[in-house]
Amino acid sequence: MTQPLLQAKGLTRSFGEFQAVHTLDLEIHPGEIVVLTGPNGSGKTTLLFCLSGLLRPTRGNVLVEGYDLYQNEREAKKRLTFVPDVPRFYQELTTWEHLLFFSLAFGVEQGWEDRAETILREFGLWESRDMYPHNLSRGMRLKLGICLALIRPFKVLLMDEPTSAVDPDGVDLFLQKLMMLRDNGRAILLTSHDLRLVERLGGKAWRMEQGRLRTG
Repeated sequence: MTQPLLQAKGLTRSFGEFQAVHTLDLEIHPGEIVVLTGPNGSGKTTLLFCLSGLLRPTRGNVLVEGYDLYQNEREAKKRLTFVPDVPRFYQELTTWEHLLFFSLAFGVEQGWEDRAETILREFGLWESRDMYPHNLSRGMRLKLGICLALIRPFKVLLMDEPTSAVDPDGVDLFLQKLMMLRDNGRAILLTSHDLRLVERLGGKAWRMEQGRLRTG
């Protein structure tokens, strides 16, 4: 068995006396896609925030290709990318400038224009490349968040409800991209209320209920 690209060991998250995520362990290996389902308020987003580094767990560790996310954050985050259900952008930057900024930030500026144009055309954002985020629809902003994740290298991809506001053609393209990433050895974890995604992606189905994770 290959080394997991994403691991959580003894992870739990509480808010005061409320335990949003009960103690859990998980592993996702290269070439695996996991779809995490569960009702609203079950702890899915809290778990993703802990796994992405946006919310420190109350207890436990998160490892990204062996690097501790909270002790060696820089190395871990080089290998990890996260697309929240409501992506946040720099209001002073256009769509095109966001892709340049991310390419520079991750040291992959060489050839970024060609990659950016290909991604924007694929997701139907090419004509919106000079627009600012506040002028984009919710679905377009979500697509931009996906484009920013794809413009940079990563080993682990986390996504929160990535198809919630995307049109059917965009969903089809997005699923094709995920399967290509899987075939290239990436580890992918996404949340969704759409159980059909598990079948379409040929992935694993996990479920959160009242903060408890079921992986079987």
